[in-house]
Amino acid sequence: MAIGVVYGEVKPLMFNILLSNPQVEKGSFVKVEHEVYGWGLARIEAITRHLDKNENEIILANARTIGYKSGRNILVPKTPFKPGEKVYIANNELIVDILGLKKKRAGNIYIGLLEGHDIPVFLDVNKTINKHLSVLAKTGAGKSYTVSVILEELLENDIPIVVIDPHGEYSSLKYANDPDNLEGRDAERVNEGMERYGVLPKSYADKIIEYSPNVIVNPWAEKLALRPDFTLEELIEIMPMRLSDNQQSILHDALHFFKSRAQGYTIRDLIARVELDHSNAKWKVINGLETLRDSGIFEGDTIFEEKLVRPGMTSIINLKGTDPKIQQLIVAKLARNLFEARKLNRIPKFFFLIEEAHNFCPERGFGSALSSNILRTIAGEGRKFGFRIGIVSQRPARVDKNVLSQCNTQIILKVTNPNDLRAIGNSIEGFTSGLEEDIRQLTIGRALVVGECVEQPIVVDVRVRKTMPIDMIKGGMVRESEVGKEEVAEETEMDETREVIRVTGEEKVKKKKKGLWDKIKPMFIEEE
Repeated sequence: MAIGVVYGEVKPLMFNILLSNPQVEKGSFVKVEHEVYGWGLARIEAITRHLDKNENEIILANARTIGYKSGRNILVPKTPFKPGEKVYIANNELIVDILGLKKKRAGNIYIGLLEGHDIPVFLDVNKTINKHLSVLAKTGAGKSYTVSVILEELLENDIPIVVIDPHGEYSSLKYANDPDNLEGRDAERVNEGMERYGVLPKSYADKIIEYSPNVIVNPWAEKLALRPDFTLEELIEIMPMRLSDNQQSILHDALHFFKSRAQGYTIRDLIARVELDHSNAKWKVINGLETLRDSGIFEGDTIFEEKLVRPGMTSIINLKGTDPKIQQLIVAKLARNLFEARKLNRIPKFFFLIEEAHNFCPERGFGSALSSNILRTIAGEGRKFGFRIGIVSQRPARVDKNVLSQCNTQIILKVTNPNDLRAIGNSIEGFTSGLEEDIRQLTIGRALVVGECVEQPIVVDVRVRKTMPIDMIKGGMVRESEVGKEEVAEETEMDETREVIRVTGEEKVKKKKKGLWDKIKPMFIEEE
């Protein structure tokens, strides 16, 4: 049944619809038959109500033409639709074909449902991440939730992943989002989401290894220790202060001493070698090296790149409890090591996700970071080596514009800050005021997808997670009486007095009641 007719002045790219159905919503996809090109697809951009000269109400929709199918190509009509032509709600097959959406889940990213339509949106994995990805949103808009959905899908596709996790959010990927482990409205909401999106709870514990430089705050993680093998340029770059030419020369001599002998060394060895210098200039060099030593990231058993990047596995670099400058140092050294390893084909192609990216590659004028230079290099050169990056930030204006503009796929949730919107607009080719308004009006859990993975910008309802969101674990919404059949991991947060039971298996759980002593024990006994 027609929902209206083409009305008034008609252009090839824009036209109005006189609606006969008041239930049609903004964002709906509609189809119109063109006398030359056949069925064309359009999207309703705005709806307004008017009174005509007889004071009868009319409803007008403004629509933007997306195109029509011609062989394998999507083309825009060169002539407009005829005024008076009937307009219909587009059928799913036409929408999928013209928007270039994948029709099956295997090998793709299932991100959610097309806004206003129960059409699953499957994004091509390679087109989504191969030329870098960004996920941008204001605080509280669902950014980390959406990133977790993407990571779940990449895990399903056995893509090797390294996640830079400043706040320890992504360890939640190890725990199934099982409604049986939730209470009240939370359980109902997860059940409804699972049913609507057609997904089931799942744990990825067997595919995730967590590393941290601070295993006191994160006792369940493996100790992160990196190789202290530096070029002079690299060491100068990650030193926490600027060195004079004379100080750089002292550092060069110390490095050369060990490298010329093909001898392994530690930061402590470098300090001892620099101490042999007779000039006062050595003290600043020693102070810088002591800062690197005290960071702890070059002490202990080295975690080599081949262990961090493996097919089907995700390495989470949990930086919770680590000083921000040390976080930058870790990202700088880790990114450089991984980039060199990938160029030499020592590790497979992989995805490198950077949460809070504005802290690691800030735009000029918003501070500096030890990791900025290498991340700019990887953004520009990484794709040809299979080093794919994901930039995640709630402050797009503070992310280096050269890094952001290299992301060919952008997933954008609600953003309202004018500076952030301007930064997003500058990074997207063909950004329009209509897209800006769409971003402003997005509701929580909806995202605009733009880039190489779709023929046209689309809005999606992001699907429910298979894994447990971190706020549900920390917020106590998980029943403490639920215990995984396969494994139970107990974690006592430093600032909390309760134990959090994590369900890491997918099988049916069995209940285990806690006694009073079990509940109050963390208040009195300090965990080793």
